[in-house]
Formats: sequence, structure tokens, C-alpha cells
Amino acid sequence: MVLTIVLVVLAIAALALVLMYNGLVRLHTRTEEAWSDITVQLKRRYDLIPNLVNTVKGYAKHEKSVFENVTKARTAAMNASGVAETAAAENQFQEALKSLFAVAEAYPDLKANENFKALQDELVDTEDKIQASRRFYNGSVRDLNIKIKTFPTNMFANKLGFKQREFFEVEEAEAAAIAKPTDVNFS
Repeated sequence: MVLTIVLVVLAIAALALVLMYNGLVRLHTRTEEAWSDITVQLKRRYDLIPNLVNTVKGYAKHEKSVFENVTKARTAAMNASGVAETAAAENQFQEALKSLFAVAEAYPDLKANENFKALQDELVDTEDKIQASRRFYNGSVRDLNIKIKTFPTNMFANKLGFKQREFFEVEEAEAAAIAKPTDVNFS
């Protein structure tokens, strides 16, 4: 009888450990997928920038420093690794893009250019997708971190190789700009 009770308790403990592990794997995989979604959207945006810069260059040839800053910021963002470094690079890249669009505002012919308008629309669409990807990623990170921190999973998560993840946060100014897209006028 005692042996049966011990076996049942061990079986329940093993089942609980398997369920915890599988839950952690699911959340970890979802978080990795969400990060992948962000990187895909960021690459899409990075691929649009050279066309945008070249279009603006055609109208604003003397704005060389703006183009160089955008190019440097794009390169830094593309080479960033990890969540914190990518977020910091993205904040700098956003600032450089704002300066590019500020230059574009000074050229009415450029603002009327169909290619420029199409690139702007594509960029706005991509920014919306990046924002959605960030929300999905941060939600996945939240769920994973909660699971790792809560009992009884917290007793096993680190031993099983699961670590808390960082949120992909933008600076306060960027968060305000994202929350109020009407504050940023691209057209």
C-alpha cells in the first residue's frame, strides 16, 4: 500500500514537471516567434529606407548630413543584436527618420512625388506592423516571465534552462509618437 502511494505521488510529481516544462517550452517558442516577427518587420523597413533616401536625395541634394545620419542609424540598427541593443538602435533610427521627413516637408515637389508617397505609405504600414509585433512580443515575454517567476515553476525554470526575457521598449518620446500617430505628419 505504501509503495502504491509513493508511486502515485512520484507519478503526479513527474506529470507536473512535464506539464511545467511543456508550458515553458510553449511560451519560450512563442516568444522566439514573436521576436522573429519583429526582426522580419524591421528588415522590411530597413529595405525601404535606401529607396526613400534616394528619392529625397533627388530633391534635396544639399542635405548630405541627414542622408548620412539615416544611413548610419540604419546600419547600426541592422547590426544590433539582442533586445536592449536593438531597442536603443531603433530609437536612434527613428530620430534619423524624423529628420529625413522634416527635410521632405521643405520640398513641396517631393511631397507630391508618387514614388515618395508610395514609399511613405509602405513605411507607415510597416511601422504599424512593427508596433503590432512589439505588442505581441512583449505580451509573450510577459507570459513567459510570469510563468518563470510563479510557484512552483520558479523552482525548476532556471534549472531547466529557462531565463527571463527583456521587453522590447521604446523611449518615452517614441512611445508617445507611436501612441499618437497624428503628431507625426509624413505627408
